[in-house]
Order: sequence, then structure tokens, then C-alpha cells
Amino acid sequence: MKVAISADGNSRDSQVDSRFGRCAYFAIYDTVSGELDFIENTARNAEEGAGPAAVGLVANCGVSKIVSGEFGFKIKGMLGDLRIQMVMMKESKTIDEILTLLNH
Repeated sequence: MKVAISADGNSRDSQVDSRFGRCAYFAIYDTVSGELDFIENTARNAEEGAGPAAVGLVANCGVSKIVSGEFGFKIKGMLGDLRIQMVMMKESKTIDEILTLLNH
């Protein structure tokens, strides 16, 4: 399974970004192979529609779960239609801490 994590940087020490559509990067983690890649969120600077564009970006990576701090109302519906699970993190964690949680 592939998981996208909204991140404020492109390293394992980066924090989970609370803003899904406006995060700087997405950490794309494959729970089967253990492979971790970071992709830039090219939608983050859009005047409007950053969230839906970010959904398209991570959906094209084949993710089935997204970890972020918050998801906008439009995003929840889009992800539901795509059958992508949303996991909301209310506390600050690093990407590495999330990977540890995903592996247990």
C-alpha cells in the first residue's frame, strides 16, 4: 500500500504539515517495499484549487491513504470518491515518526 504524508520539507526529519493542499512536499511511502520518495507539491502556490490539484498529484502516485493535519471540505468528498483514506494528525510528528507508526 502507498501512503502520502504532507510534509514541510523533503527529509525524514521534516514535520507533518497541517495543510494538505498547501504543504511543500508529499512523502510517498510504500509499506510493502519500504521505499520512501518525496515529491514537491506543485499545487501549493495556486491562487485557488490547491487542494483538488494536490489530490490529483497524490492520486496519480497510486496512494490509498493520506496522512495530514487537516483536509478541506471539498477534499474530503474527492478522497471519498477515490476511496483514499484520510488520517488526520492533531499532534506534531516527523515523517520518520509516522513511518514508525505505519510499520507497527
